[in-house]
Amino acid sequence: MVLAAIQEPKITVGIADRQPEVAGSLNGHFLIEGIGLVSGPFHARPAGSGVELLDEGRHIIAHSSSIRLVAHESSTFTIFGVTIGIRFHWERKEDQVFQGNLVLTSREDTGIAVINEILVEDYLVSVISSEMSGRSPGEFLKAHAIMSRSWLLAALDRKDASAAITTYAHNPGELIRWYNREDHDIFDVCADDHCQRYQGITKIISDEAARAVKQTKGTVLSYGDRVCDARYYKACGGLTENYETAWEDTPVPYLVSIADSSIPFTPVAAEEDANRWIFSSPDAYCNTKDETLLAEILPGFDRETRQFFRWKVEYGRGELEDIIRQKSGLDLGTLHEITPLERGPSGRIRRLRITGSKQSVVIGKELEIRRWLSPSHLFSSAFVVTVKRTSDGVPDGFVFDGAGWGHGVGLCQIGAAVMASKGFTARQILEHYFTGALIKKLY
Repeated sequence: MVLAAIQEPKITVGIADRQPEVAGSLNGHFLIEGIGLVSGPFHARPAGSGVELLDEGRHIIAHSSSIRLVAHESSTFTIFGVTIGIRFHWERKEDQVFQGNLVLTSREDTGIAVINEILVEDYLVSVISSEMSGRSPGEFLKAHAIMSRSWLLAALDRKDASAAITTYAHNPGELIRWYNREDHDIFDVCADDHCQRYQGITKIISDEAARAVKQTKGTVLSYGDRVCDARYYKACGGLTENYETAWEDTPVPYLVSIADSSIPFTPVAAEEDANRWIFSSPDAYCNTKDETLLAEILPGFDRETRQFFRWKVEYGRGELEDIIRQKSGLDLGTLHEITPLERGPSGRIRRLRITGSKQSVVIGKELEIRRWLSPSHLFSSAFVVTVKRTSDGVPDGFVFDGAGWGHGVGLCQIGAAVMASKGFTARQILEHYFTGALIKKLY
């Protein structure tokens, strides 16, 4: 987005999509044009090429291809059984409460989309309370508000430019795949980790998040004449990553590798560097074992992930062969070797060779590697592999020792929260992670 004064936008957020049915409750009055005010428990189901909205007694209230319910004053709505963490290791269902308007739209033969119309600033209060905890240090919440607002406005600009959802480079024996922000067709952003976590007002447990958003209203990160595409993740592992390790090969000047510390660290340049780095415990901001702080900054289900700075995963050979076969659709035969071919400066692998008795394949980039080697995802692609072998040299198991949680590009959420706890301001935090970016006000 080119920097220019604008009015606060209203956006559409996909809470759930292609649902066979939807149940929830209207907490207060909502207006359906041509029908009037409705409230209370509701049920929605596909009906022909449209959607039927039914009340608690299963009487039909409305039937249309798209039903828009406009919130009256401070009314909210609840959606039951929203899936969060889709395809990640923390996937689960929650009942969630939302502000703003509710739109139920037919997906023809694929179910119903549940969409929330809401102003950007109200959306952001939920995002920074859902991504992290509303009890986090105030300067961290302010930094997150500016970053999340920047990401959103840049994403809306890319949507207008019809950005591709997924990009492939598929050569013989090689599959390189990266995932841009999902360019949803009937709403601006989704409510899950594939865009930004947005879990309504369910996670807003303090006034700090609302205060952080209010204090930074309309403020964004900029580089040159554009709003920054401000990426972020949970923990870098001590070094952040270059943009091109995870996405397109074109470098982004404000998304470059830096040390998550007040002192420099040597970037990973070779396999011996990766071994040295991953088996070390540098004095990085995100290398914290402060359980009190982690309890304050992480949502409950994120606290289930105990080892994020350094971690280990171990598979039997047959188990890993089954995972790779399921994820890739390829039968590589007996698994022999897993060999990193190219790494970024944080140690995250961008090209990896998997060698089997029947065939070998080279895969990338960062997220695709994580997906192929886990029933859900590995925490990151910054790992080294140890092969366990039988006495006759046949592979028997594979051990992955790794660093960090997430793609590593941009702001390290745990590191940034630790910085705030040490007295750094929101500006200092953002300038640390986004090299050369400036803070400007749009509205």
